[in-house]
Amino acid sequence: MAVILKPEEREFLENEGRIDPFRLLTDVSRIKKGIEPQYLNFDVRRLETGQYNSAYHFHRFAEELFLIISGSAALRTPEGIATLDCGDMVFFERGEAGAHQLYNPMPEPCVYLDIRTFCGYDVCEYPDSDKVYLVPSGEIFRKADQAGYFEGEESVREKWKDAAAEK
Repeated sequence: MAVILKPEEREFLENEGRIDPFRLLTDVSRIKKGIEPQYLNFDVRRLETGQYNSAYHFHRFAEELFLIISGSAALRTPEGIATLDCGDMVFFERGEAGAHQLYNPMPEPCVYLDIRTFCGYDVCEYPDSDKVYLVPSGEIFRKADQAGYFEGEESVREKWKDAAAEK
């Protein structure tokens, strides 16, 4: 069955449990229409001015693709900082080389399509804070100790300054 998701049906809600400056909004229209992908997961997301989409991370078992629908954002990868504009697409491979984080320094929101593979589980790693996140159980660990998702992420702005200075 084909399900059409119209732009005028989008309803962006803040992802649960978020803190400043990680307030990401996700369109819930696919959930309201009962779309539950098995292997190819996707969301339309909105990143407001001054916000980061997530902690800097990479996936061990998932590939990811962003398509910028409107606005623009700064992208942090192992290569440094790049600008993504409307229409740009960026692919993130599995593993450390695919590490990424978006930041919106612009006055208007950045809306993007986030497509990712899902084989039933994933392990995300967070190099800035030395954490491991087990998906879908939601367990987050620093070495042998479980940690909160945003522990160690308080200096995100400094990490961005350092990454920009390395360029």
